[in-house]
Amino acid sequence: MSPVVAEVFLYSFIVVLSALAGAGVVIFNDRSTRLVTFLAFAAGVMFGAAFFHMLPEAYEGGGWWAFALVPMGFLFVLVLERYLVAHTCEEPPDCAEHVHGHALGFSAFLGLSTHTLFDGIALGSAVKEGVGAMALLAITAHKVPSSLSLASILQAEGKKRGTILAYTALYGLMVPVGALLYFGFDAVLSFQSLAPKALAFSAGTFLYIAVSDLLPHVNKHGRDKPGRNLVALAAGLLVMFVLARVLGHTEH
Repeated sequence: MSPVVAEVFLYSFIVVLSALAGAGVVIFNDRSTRLVTFLAFAAGVMFGAAFFHMLPEAYEGGGWWAFALVPMGFLFVLVLERYLVAHTCEEPPDCAEHVHGHALGFSAFLGLSTHTLFDGIALGSAVKEGVGAMALLAITAHKVPSSLSLASILQAEGKKRGTILAYTALYGLMVPVGALLYFGFDAVLSFQSLAPKALAFSAGTFLYIAVSDLLPHVNKHGRDKPGRNLVALAAGLLVMFVLARVLGHTEH
């Protein structure tokens, strides 16, 4: 097994564990969990991963054309989420949107798994470009609240703990599937510019998640503590900036 593949599978294992941990917070506790502050931090991490790591690497490796693929990634997930698959939000289990049918849990699983598949593509391209650690941090920061959301929906539909954990594990396993898809396309197409282009495209998906999923939730549900959430957002950005300065040159 090559070092790149081994690194991808190690990171994928960490992502799956983080997703299961997020689900565990829901299924092993009776009270609902407030995610607003963590979501603000996650949004900062996603922004930082895109702007401080993925976009500079994409531009350095692929020039202007790679950079131009960022809005394509953004728009692709927008169309996919709004018109092709059901989208889910991080709401408490008693949210009215989460209890009026048994199809929403599976639809939420499909929608979140689609996001995770692109996270896997992002991870594969990031590892190949030498910024895998930063992509791992960004993906993990998003997987925990997303798995909390998925587990809350499934629990509200009356699913058993084992079923919820199975759904969550499958959702997390979309990361290595996405990474394998990336390496498969890279091997078939066999041209050096694929990695920076895929990285730029995936950066667009990261930006969409932050702008469309995370920040609106923070704005809607975090009005009681706006200062704390702003600090959490800035902290996420700062973490990624520091990682860029500390690890950005050591991974090449």
